[in-house]
Amino acid sequence: MQAALAARPGSCIRRLAEGNRARQMQFSRFLHNEAVTVVEMAATAAARTAGLVAGRDILAIQDSSELKFGGKKVRARGFGPIGRGGGSGGLLLHSVLAVDAATGGLLGLVGMQVRNREGGKVAPRTKRLTAAKESQRWLDGMFEAAEVLRKAARITVVGDAESDIYEEFARRPANVHLLTRVAQDRRIETMTGQTRLLFGFSDTLPEQARFVVTIPAAPGRKQRTAKLALRYAPVLVCKPKNGAARDLPKTVPLTLVDIRETTLPEEGEPIHWRLVTTHAVDNPAMARMVLDFYRRRWIIEDYFRTLKTAGFDIEAAEIEDPRAMARFVGAVACTGVTIMQLVRARDGGTDQMLEEAFDPADQPLLEAVSAKVEGNTQRQKNPHPKGTLAFAAWVIARLGSWDGYYGKPGPKVMRRGLEDFQLIKYGNQLDLPDV
Repeated sequence: MQAALAARPGSCIRRLAEGNRARQMQFSRFLHNEAVTVVEMAATAAARTAGLVAGRDILAIQDSSELKFGGKKVRARGFGPIGRGGGSGGLLLHSVLAVDAATGGLLGLVGMQVRNREGGKVAPRTKRLTAAKESQRWLDGMFEAAEVLRKAARITVVGDAESDIYEEFARRPANVHLLTRVAQDRRIETMTGQTRLLFGFSDTLPEQARFVVTIPAAPGRKQRTAKLALRYAPVLVCKPKNGAARDLPKTVPLTLVDIRETTLPEEGEPIHWRLVTTHAVDNPAMARMVLDFYRRRWIIEDYFRTLKTAGFDIEAAEIEDPRAMARFVGAVACTGVTIMQLVRARDGGTDQMLEEAFDPADQPLLEAVSAKVEGNTQRQKNPHPKGTLAFAAWVIARLGSWDGYYGKPGPKVMRRGLEDFQLIKYGNQLDLPDV
């Protein structure tokens, strides 16, 4: 049912069912069933991910996206779980994705929260503990990564500027590293004992390495080659004077990595990232590793884009009950991971095997479908080895009406193809009586 809901996204239940009254009732019961929870969806997805990470170097990339249903975005100050009567403020989806640090292969969901933004006055931010703020979700994601990914060889939790939270640094589990883009000009202590502000200190660091990287295309930005200068130094980040819990240490040791584009791009502003990490960076190779880890963060941006405009159009949904809407969002968020896996694996660059996105028992059916959809020309033959995710991605793309010639299959093509494959699989599994 979860896959079926995600297969026809961005519409009301009636359109989800395509006029079929029985399917309409099935969808409605699923969305309004109190026994169905986002927590259980997330736990099921996390258990699958946990089985794929043993011995690997894993990035746990986390971020949030506010959902604007019907094109409306209602700003509110309260924040909490989905309640029976609330929901005027909109929904916030927070996801944590597991990514292979070496290949960039997307392995699955680590955690997911669908939260309800409600109206009402709250105490000033500096007078609230982190647990009473929206920022608690970043700590929750870190703790989930420590548990779900515990069999990994190494775990690095990667976050953008919103996750620049002192308490996250201070409460980091022993089996987790952090890599965070700096948002606040914090007080720091340098290794010489000076107390400085972080931004000013980073400006004084000597350049220690240069790299040339490709900045991929994004909405409103063309792909380009960028020359980046790297600077790095160990620092002690000081506890904030206001808002921090009393039991937190006065300082936390981190490494500052400053990354600046040395050339002026034709469009937009040059890159300037200030990152802090628990990884020790004492040579250019380690600095480059940190840079490459942070660049993987764009995977989660593509994921949210897939859920919205690029693949599912989830914000066009017309489900008024906020609890039902939360279940819908949770179902689509889980299926969106599979779509992203297929898109990223389509060229074989992630070196992933079939079982990282499909049931191993699906392989014979995928091979049979591949033989059916192959054409007469070489470009219409599946070029990937059997048993790989790239092989499956080619099959799903062909089912989604990709002709094998023009362009590369994107999220919408993969979504349509996955829906068709699920229907084929369902029909293949029917135990029909002999006529």
